[in-house]
Amino acid sequence: MIAKNHIQVFEYQLLQCGDVFKRKHLAALSKLNALNNDCYFDLRYNGVKFKNFVGVLQVENLTIEILPKVDTQEDNTALWQGVLIDMLKTTKKLNISKVGKANVSKQNLHLLDIYFQWFLDEVEVLIHQGLIKQYYRKTGNVKALKGKLEFAGHLRKNLVHKERFYTTHQVYAKDHLIHQVLSFALSIIEKFSKGTYVYSRCKSVQLNFPEVSKINIDSRSFTRIKLNRKSAPYKTALEIARFIILQYAPNIKHGQENMIALLFDMNSLWEEFIYISLKRHLPGKYTIHAQNTKKFWKPNSGYNSNMRPDIVINRGMQDCIVLDTKWKNIKKSSPVPNDLRQLYVYHDYYSAQKVALIYPGNSSSLSSGFYYEKYGEKLSNKECGLISIQVNRNIKKWQFDIAQEIDNWIKNS
Repeated sequence: MIAKNHIQVFEYQLLQCGDVFKRKHLAALSKLNALNNDCYFDLRYNGVKFKNFVGVLQVENLTIEILPKVDTQEDNTALWQGVLIDMLKTTKKLNISKVGKANVSKQNLHLLDIYFQWFLDEVEVLIHQGLIKQYYRKTGNVKALKGKLEFAGHLRKNLVHKERFYTTHQVYAKDHLIHQVLSFALSIIEKFSKGTYVYSRCKSVQLNFPEVSKINIDSRSFTRIKLNRKSAPYKTALEIARFIILQYAPNIKHGQENMIALLFDMNSLWEEFIYISLKRHLPGKYTIHAQNTKKFWKPNSGYNSNMRPDIVINRGMQDCIVLDTKWKNIKKSSPVPNDLRQLYVYHDYYSAQKVALIYPGNSSSLSSGFYYEKYGEKLSNKECGLISIQVNRNIKKWQFDIAQEIDNWIKNS
């Protein structure tokens, strides 16, 4: 769907330059992609073809939503936007309880707006509770000697003004790193929400937020923040601020466009969604582990190579179930050989009773096959299941169906 300053596309869809998506936007996207090892999309003549990353991009005033999609015949953008939002909410990458689904539909908010609103909600709560003060070091001229006198700076700045002292001293105030990070995130939201309801909310929050020093914020800034009992309520706001700030690319590689990109690997999101669904709904007799790592190969020098299946379900000491999740619709075709080979290795290395590939689909289906023995033409007892689970807009029902399908497959051992 293409509207003024707003484009909705699906993963693996081609977007070419036109009246809304212009060559300057394409140039900015290509620079962003290059900075991220070309993982987000492939460049095409006069356009881009998106990959398995979904979410939202904004270049200046143009917003591009990239939505997941299983059924090639279904172009319902509202449906797939809802699926994405619910999956992000389930995996704790998004919280829309305060924004509300009704407001999302009514205001036609896209994913970027929802993240901005979530952040503004958190900051408003902090303001209402009372913003904290912290000690921080400040270097500058003061009229009374306190702290450490900086001799070189004092001689350079105060040869005439004998009544001043150039010192480094501690200050107890609201102008500290935590508030500087939040203020910088607010300035990004202000920049990217002009002309929307979110913009007026952001300006209102900024009016109630204290004036703080403007500093450069990067990933190292967040490692310097150590939360304690007093600053613990800032945890969620800082997590959202980190996500917004680290995805913000002003004047990317000397270009002119401001850009922000909130993108998620759909394969990783599907894996986490399956794991959470199983943990929530499978009977207590199972123990479920995600990313269960085992050492696999050691070179003469350098790092080990590890084996890391998506999900391992243990059923006692003698056997286990290994699941590998794939966000793609195989329909009636067979899985690719590399996926089958990968699951075969899990069979041996984890002494698994059964292994399975888990897919989304237009309908739920269950089938399986057996690997041949290493020698000869006979089939072994090593089974690999193919479990396709129908996408359901009712997220709770979908999670229950996922657990039920996998539980039924396990019981039919």
